[in-house]
Amino acid sequence: MKGPATARDARRYFALPSPFRMKRGGELHGASVAYETWGELNAARDNGLLILTGLSPSAHAASSANDPAPGWWEGMIGPGKAIDTTHWFVICVNSLGSDKGSTSPASIDPASGEPYRLNFPDLALEDVAEAAHATVSSLGIDQLACLIGCSMGGMSALAYMLLHPGSARAHISVDTAPQAQPFAIAIRSLQREAIRLDPRWDEGGYDIHAQDGDRYPDIGMSIARKLGVITYRSAMEWNGRFARIRLDPEQRDDDPFGREFQVESYLEGHARRFVRHFDPNCYLYLSRASDWFDIAEYGNGSVHEGLQRIRIERAMVIGVSTDILFPLEQQEQIAKGLEAAGATVDFVALDSPQGHDAFLVDIENYSRAIGGFLDRLRAD
Repeated sequence: MKGPATARDARRYFALPSPFRMKRGGELHGASVAYETWGELNAARDNGLLILTGLSPSAHAASSANDPAPGWWEGMIGPGKAIDTTHWFVICVNSLGSDKGSTSPASIDPASGEPYRLNFPDLALEDVAEAAHATVSSLGIDQLACLIGCSMGGMSALAYMLLHPGSARAHISVDTAPQAQPFAIAIRSLQREAIRLDPRWDEGGYDIHAQDGDRYPDIGMSIARKLGVITYRSAMEWNGRFARIRLDPEQRDDDPFGREFQVESYLEGHARRFVRHFDPNCYLYLSRASDWFDIAEYGNGSVHEGLQRIRIERAMVIGVSTDILFPLEQQEQIAKGLEAAGATVDFVALDSPQGHDAFLVDIENYSRAIGGFLDRLRAD
């Protein structure tokens, strides 16, 4: 393990056991995962709180002295906030397979000296969970006070608790699912197809460090991101924010079929900011891992039975009525399964118009729910 690389980089790195064997076959040698921490681990080592992220976020969930830049959950984590770092020792692990510091398809394969690219072993969310568990164990934590999983990270969190019974006292499930439903699989399939059909993807052989679009699948990544953003928000929000407002004439494309409406310009700007900030092959691997995860594999084909194998004391399951990617009924599935397993479960259904991304933007309502749950957990 080594410390932060620079004064403005709070990441630490945990070297995974080598070889690190993957669920679907294959193994990694010399692999590691990036993580960040906030707060202090107490003497009893029982105030650890782990956050597992969605597909694209890094381990930088909040600012710190080593990296003062705002994190992706800045409004949620810190002294006096819902996840209060004066009480909790907070850990956020970057997913195995992500290019935000962890070993991934963009990393160098020690066997060849070249990037893994498509030689990276098939990735499962169980592998993400195992890497996170090994990281937590390296910090001397036998049982987490709470495990929080957001979106894809919620599925990884379910795997974490299934594979390591008793590893968490409590769980907060945020806008996630026990298995991917056909709509989510279909959307991710189209995202992957957009990337793979870009000629510059080059069967995964694009120039990872290319500074121009001639050697990098900018178009495929842009389309994939736009598809994702459309599903992350709700029709209610799109209508409220953009309606049918057109761009000013000087802002429109010369192409007769180009951008004409504000919503089109918004999607283009969002995609442009994302394209060079996430590796295309990593996107493919993590997207497919999300499709593959199915808790029913652990319950003789039944989601409910699979969930009943999880052993925790308390849980809170949060969902949003406008989420079309991970619909509210899937949150209800998780809540009922954990309750049947013996946990005391709080189910919170929010009416936020922001859809799946609500947990990133509707901080007030999520803070109230998460902060209240953690306060009760401390009081127990």
